Amino acid sequence: MSAIEDLIKTVAALREPETGCPWDIEQDHQSIAECLIDECCELLQTIDRLDMDHMEEELGDVLLQVVMHAQMAQEAGHFDFESVCREVDAKLVRRHPHVFGQGDLNSSEAVLVQWDQIKAGERKRGPAQQGKFKDLPQQLPALMFAKDVYKQIQKQAMPAGGVIDEVAIARTAEDLDAAQLGKQLFEIAAACRGRGIDPESALRRYTQEVVDTLEQI
Repeated sequence: MSAIEDLIKTVAALREPETGCPWDIEQDHQSIAECLIDECCELLQTIDRLDMDHMEEELGDVLLQVVMHAQMAQEAGHFDFESVCREVDAKLVRRHPHVFGQGDLNSSEAVLVQWDQIKAGERKRGPAQQGKFKDLPQQLPALMFAKDVYKQIQKQAMPAGGVIDEVAIARTAEDLDAAQLGKQLFEIAAACRGRGIDPESALRRYTQEVVDTLEQI
């Protein structure tokens, strides 16, 4: 058996009702959702540090969460790990016709444009989303949520002049680098602590106000 087959077999054994682990048997998709967040955060830490020894371990922990969710779905008759792999593999092939089919793209920008075009034409699973802003999970960290909202404003060329200050954004971006940004964000977070403000909630609320306002225009 391959290593992935061994892992799938181990997780199935942990979930076996009669002989498995009591804790693993009791879990469901919702109860272990926080574990996925924790493991992803630990993986991100190893990536930031380029800590390859620990990155290998943390990648395994994230993979375990994927296998566990797939096992639960298989038990309920929805899908299994193999179908998860098949789905993402087909998506990669479908969205890279310049690699697996016809066409020749010579820049990352062209690849991203093509990716978005193909994605827009695909059938989206789940309930249809209405409005200008799509595919923005509210569970995203506030900074990622804000960045994705602005990305969609730019991509769709939304008339947002009365809602966001493009001049101020451009001025801020002129000489910005990662180290300077990290310092500024740290100082903002520290100031928020001093004022008793939750920066995540503050940024999320403001970004949602931007979304709600632009949806009405």
